[in-house]
Amino acid sequence: MEPVLIMGGSGQAGAGAAAVLRRWHPELPLTLAGRDLDRARKVADGLGAATAVTIDLRRDDLGLPEDGKYSAVVAAVWDSHLNGLRYAQGRGLPYLSISNGLVDLAPEVFAVAQRASAPVLLASHSFAGLAVLAALDAARRFERIDAIRIALILDELDAGGPAAVADLDRLMAATSAGLVRRDGVFAWVDGEEARVEVATADGVVLAGQTIAIPDVPSVALATGAPNVRFDFAVGESAGRRGGGPASVEVRIDLAGTGPGGTPLGVSRRLAHPDGQRPLTALGIALGVERLLGEPVAPGVHAPEALLDPALAVERMVDAGTVLTDT
Repeated sequence: MEPVLIMGGSGQAGAGAAAVLRRWHPELPLTLAGRDLDRARKVADGLGAATAVTIDLRRDDLGLPEDGKYSAVVAAVWDSHLNGLRYAQGRGLPYLSISNGLVDLAPEVFAVAQRASAPVLLASHSFAGLAVLAALDAARRFERIDAIRIALILDELDAGGPAAVADLDRLMAATSAGLVRRDGVFAWVDGEEARVEVATADGVVLAGQTIAIPDVPSVALATGAPNVRFDFAVGESAGRRGGGPASVEVRIDLAGTGPGGTPLGVSRRLAHPDGQRPLTALGIALGVERLLGEPVAPGVHAPEALLDPALAVERMVDAGTVLTDT
């Protein structure tokens, strides 16, 4: 097999995903692409069966040799000019991206609509789709779902590397409004209506806001839930308050009816003691593994359309995620 090209392969998300793929598939060749060749080489040398290259996201050919051959292209960094996508399309390669917010997914979608030459996995969700998959796994016990609320708590010291911080700033500048589904209608909320409180696992309440994120339409359309929202808060995590490193938490609340029409409510909590990086890396790796597996049709795909929620939850737990349902 030809190597998987990981743009941003020496950054936190890209290097983390490469490490997960190496554990799962020791023989899978990887090419880590970044602006700092020495840094990329250091990561590649630590993985084995990996090479390093420099890329220029402003160029159609990414500055790569004409004879370069790859099995897939992963944008673990913002594909600002969509040249990574075009590079993959021109060669019929699967492509995965994680850094576009809900409000700037349109260029990617139109690019694929105009040239559906390969499968494109749009995974700009929280943790590259893992929160959505965890919600869908919990949703299987429901006969009907009336409401889903997902709340993500990110430690203020766990914003990620420079690229992740720049992404967050860019996405928050695009819109201060949040997207919700209310009574079956997708709607924007802003101001006071978007302000929320989010409780951590140890009971501390943080100020947060409802945000616009692909998780909302993904969960809403996959479950049919007429009421869906995604809340986000930044502050000191329960892990750090307990004397450990910055942790990350996700709470998923589902309400509806179970078998026989009996009222049912489930609250699922996910927490990783090492913060967001392991989960984002895992989400990317799951997507890459699927794109390299059984054939995937050309066109746009979302994580929930390609990945098995039960497998995703199993892999999350294996990666150190603490999962509790009440």
